[in-house]
Amino acid sequence: MIRPGEPRRLGVPAPGARLRFEAERRETGGGPGRRLLVVDGEPAFELSFWCGTCPFLFRRLESARQTLSLESVRERLTGAPVDPDDDGVVGAFGALLPEGEYLPVLLRVEPRLVLPGREGDYFSGEQVATWGLDQFWGLPEYPHTPYYRTFETAVDASAHLYEFVVPMVPPTWNARERVEEYVGLMERGTVPTAVAVSTLDVCEPAVGLPADRYRHWGLTHFLLDGHHKLEAAATAGRPVRLLSLLAVDEGLAEPEDCARLPALRARPRSARTAGT
Repeated sequence: MIRPGEPRRLGVPAPGARLRFEAERRETGGGPGRRLLVVDGEPAFELSFWCGTCPFLFRRLESARQTLSLESVRERLTGAPVDPDDDGVVGAFGALLPEGEYLPVLLRVEPRLVLPGREGDYFSGEQVATWGLDQFWGLPEYPHTPYYRTFETAVDASAHLYEFVVPMVPPTWNARERVEEYVGLMERGTVPTAVAVSTLDVCEPAVGLPADRYRHWGLTHFLLDGHHKLEAAATAGRPVRLLSLLAVDEGLAEPEDCARLPALRARPRSARTAGT
């Protein structure tokens, strides 16, 4: 299930936003440094480097300790689907974000929990096949967090879409009783809704001859609300709805790439075969 809303202006001026995107400045040379996702004034995640030719990345930082759930809309996210144009829910979460253009999309996902370096890890699998190991460390990129894989499909002959749901805090921090509560609800047929702010990064190696060269479209959903729901869905093998607020101006993609996402996300799931 996928239901896109209309692109809309959401958010508050950046200094007042609880979550915002920032770019560090280099101490020497004055050029752009790390791209960061900042929560309550603290860097929470390092994101793909701005050039677009470095490997796709989300990396949890030591100060990522805060979730952004809203009790005021908790009941509305438990049962019936949320309309992507619902001013109540979209507006409430939009008030946490920096002012900008957002595309609300309601997705149906079946999350699979992945541990870095283990089976199914994108960073030690598909990414290494394209970029190889980090030239300094001799290791794959390491996101410093478990995360959920939910979907992938071909964009075209030279690009593939990978979708990730990233918790602000590790699932081990979740309250066990709340996870079990959602497992029970899901087993009785309830499909609750989680909420995320999302970015699209399109990355491709610039030089060299990688073993499997193509563009990686990394669609990353950073959870605002729904940490217990995602873990419960992964545990029970059940679906969950995800209301994505796609930050059109904050990823490494053109607006027209972002506009393609609803149609791409509606395609059948398909894995990529190396070299195709």
